[in-house]
Amino acid sequence: MPVVIGFEGSANKIGVGIVRDGEVLSNPRRTYVTPPGQGFLPSDTACHHRACILDVLQEALQEAGLKPQDIDAVAFTKGPGMGAPLVTVAVVARTVAQLWGKPLLGVNHCVGHIEMGRLITGAQNPTVLYVSGGNTQVIAYSEHRYRIFGETIDIAVGNCLDRFARVLKISNDPSPGYNIEQMAKKGQKLVELPYTVKGMDVSFSGILSHIEEVAHRMLAAKECTPEDLCFSLQETLFAMLVEITERAMAHTGSHEALIVGGVGCNERLQEMMGIMCKERGAKLFATDERFCIDNGAMIAQAGWEMFRSGQITALQDSWITQRYRTDEVEVTWRD
Repeated sequence: MPVVIGFEGSANKIGVGIVRDGEVLSNPRRTYVTPPGQGFLPSDTACHHRACILDVLQEALQEAGLKPQDIDAVAFTKGPGMGAPLVTVAVVARTVAQLWGKPLLGVNHCVGHIEMGRLITGAQNPTVLYVSGGNTQVIAYSEHRYRIFGETIDIAVGNCLDRFARVLKISNDPSPGYNIEQMAKKGQKLVELPYTVKGMDVSFSGILSHIEEVAHRMLAAKECTPEDLCFSLQETLFAMLVEITERAMAHTGSHEALIVGGVGCNERLQEMMGIMCKERGAKLFATDERFCIDNGAMIAQAGWEMFRSGQITALQDSWITQRYRTDEVEVTWRD
């Protein structure tokens, strides 16, 4: 029964998780939160991770009731993500692996989300909607690869929501996306916004530019409320995502849809996807914030799959890359 520890720190979350044969033994994490109206810079985020990571590691081991000698392999996020935070976590993972005498496993962040979603929900072969602050992709598995059927051609959906939150000075605690979701529940008026679907791909930069330009003018003229804008932005963005996911499901003949990534715990997105799946006679799978949001256990789970299929990352190959596409990974653990 292999036990794998996973280190995740590709953005503003730092997490360490431990997995043993499909069981999550521990999964603590910390979040770097900036003041309203501000994003998080790579250098500041890396400083936060350096300050927290050893405490989180100790917490993960204590929560799991394990010692270093009980660990069989050390997994870490190789990419994609922000450069400085990725390097911080990779250095710690390399050091731990050498101190403990354990093999290293460099994990694709996106694949980590997918494998965590499959583990927690029990989905067998779903069409995956991966939505986060850095990525927006529609994915399906075929011939040892997670194939990207559609994606954003500019910014990610989570990045669009985060940057709109800065316009309205919405709090980043616990996250701007969560606070937009709560405000959207109080929205009464649907403001028309640009809707840009290009085949299987989506574009979010235009809708962001538009709402950044008109928001303060419309609010000053009392044409709408901040809650109306949050509601309208969510409805438009999520409708685009549902459309391309349904198109991918039709193409693959899939009867399962799985939502992963930080934006995936949005209840309105889950509701809209659920309606689409019901109309298609398909089943929707989703997780809550424990596993949707970046966490160490998802890296451990993907690392566990790699480890049991014989994959190991040599020390000289344990560099990080900010650009590491989902379909670059050879998925040796699936038929």
